[in-house]
Order: sequence, then structure tokens, then C-alpha cells
Amino acid sequence: MSASADNSTDLQLVAAINDGDQEAFATLYHRHKDWVVNLAFRFTGNHDDAQDVTQETFAYLVRKFPGFELTAQMTTFLYPAVRNLSIAARKKRQRSTSSDENLDLFPEVPSEESADRSEMATVLGSLSDAHKEILLMRFVDDMTQPEIAAALELPLGTVKSRLHHAIQAVKNSPAIAAFLSGG
Repeated sequence: MSASADNSTDLQLVAAINDGDQEAFATLYHRHKDWVVNLAFRFTGNHDDAQDVTQETFAYLVRKFPGFELTAQMTTFLYPAVRNLSIAARKKRQRSTSSDENLDLFPEVPSEESADRSEMATVLGSLSDAHKEILLMRFVDDMTQPEIAAALELPLGTVKSRLHHAIQAVKNSPAIAAFLSGG
């Protein structure tokens, strides 16, 4: 598959991997690695944990071959694995540091954020985990509503409702209103 592997669809790469093409897996890995690392970091808030989750996610994917059939977008398939592995990594880190704090689904990410990002983080922090997750999947991960429903194993109507309520909460946020008005 070599030179044309980069131009292949995920579906074609999966078929090639099922036929024993290890280069196709490398292409699939490189194509989705950054997305997995970023998603894992969003859940864990820790770079080392995000790297570990990435490796575990692709090890999980490898174990699906041969015989794996991709029936959705690759990100839709990988999302639940990344989410669950990330939550497990956070719980493990929390146990090892013996912290008694509640385990938030989306930790505060330490960073050198600009004031704009800080305002957005404040708004997102005010949302429930379910609403925040749906909003991030839709607008950060650029997943469609049916893809979100498949990844979270929720009815499409539930996804639509949560997305609607999350958007309304963001629109009605005083912090967003101040941000949009420039002050």
C-alpha cells in the first residue's frame, strides 16, 4: 500500500490491515494519533496520561484485527475507547496521589491560556459534564450529531436535546455576552 496509503480512506486502510498490511496500520495511526492525544488530554488534563491513553487506544484497535469492520467514522469508533481509558487513567492517578477531590469528567487544563480562552473555559465549566461533552464533540471534534450518538451510544434525540440545551446555556451566559461585546 506504501505511497498510496496516505491517500486511502480509513475504510480502505482497514481492509488493507485485515489483509495483513502493517504499513496501512501505521498510516491509520499517524492519521488519528494527534486527535486521540488531544482528546485524551482533554479528559485527563495530564500529558503523560494522554500519551499512555493513546498507546492503549491503538493497542485496543490492533486487537480488533483481523476481522475488524469499520461501520462509522474512525473517530466515532475510537471516541468511547479514548474516553473510557482516559477516565480510568485519571482515577488511577487520583488514587496514586490519594486526592479526595471529585473526579470531574473534564478537568481544568493547566495552560498559558489567553483571557479569551479563560473566559470560554469559565463558560464551559458552568455546563454539566453531559452538555460539555456533547458541545466539545460537535464543535471541537467536528462530529455530526449521528456520530456523537453512535460514539456515546445515545439516542439521536438525546444528543440533539443536550446540544440544544448546551448551546442555549452558552448563549445565555453573562461571560459570553461580555466577551462578545468586547468587555
